[in-house]
Amino acid sequence: MSLKIAVIGEFNSHHETHTTIDQALNDLAVRTGVDIAFDWIDTTKLENDPAGILSSYHGIWSAPGSPFKSLTGALNAIRYARENNIPHLGTCAGFQHTVIELARDMLGFPFAQHEEYDAESSELFISRLACSLAGKTLPVKIIEGTRSFDCYQCFDANENYYCNFGLNPAVRDKLTHPDLIFSGVDQDNEIRILELKNHAFFIATVFVPQTRSTLENPHPLILGFIMAAIKRMNDLGSFD
Repeated sequence: MSLKIAVIGEFNSHHETHTTIDQALNDLAVRTGVDIAFDWIDTTKLENDPAGILSSYHGIWSAPGSPFKSLTGALNAIRYARENNIPHLGTCAGFQHTVIELARDMLGFPFAQHEEYDAESSELFISRLACSLAGKTLPVKIIEGTRSFDCYQCFDANENYYCNFGLNPAVRDKLTHPDLIFSGVDQDNEIRILELKNHAFFIATVFVPQTRSTLENPHPLILGFIMAAIKRMNDLGSFD
């Protein structure tokens, strides 16, 4: 039985943040000895019946690459993972869209928006960064007692960034929910990792961990995601 991972986004072979997802998953197949089959899924295919497409997958990775063809499709995939306890990893744009999905469907802000899709929105939860992070490698403090810390097993990491958009500082106080944790922050206490309690695995990062993942040293968050997906596969197999 193959471990099936859905990668949400429109694949571009010229984007390092995309090709390194493929490489990271291939490396982890070798590392774990588990056959990992992964599919890039165009966001337009997820607009109307995400369950019909995603129900056979053991894990969902929301990839970089915004703006996507369909904001609705990207958000539907995240919501499907969240509501069905399917391991989910969001990186870069995957973080941005995770914030929008949580704001709209869990936190009570149905008009939460991303500036790339509607710059005139009065409820921008994701906006252009005052200072771009693209091309930078910066420290992240990992908060003890979180799922992220369980993956890293350390307090500090250096991570690569490729983003020009991020959380609008004006709405940070609106991201309040007993199940929502900010498990990684930068030197200015800006959110760099978020996660959900009471979920098989639900983590999103502003940075792109796949660019630092290798066969010899898989990125701890990607490894944690894959191990959670393997557990789901095994649990489902026990009901066959």
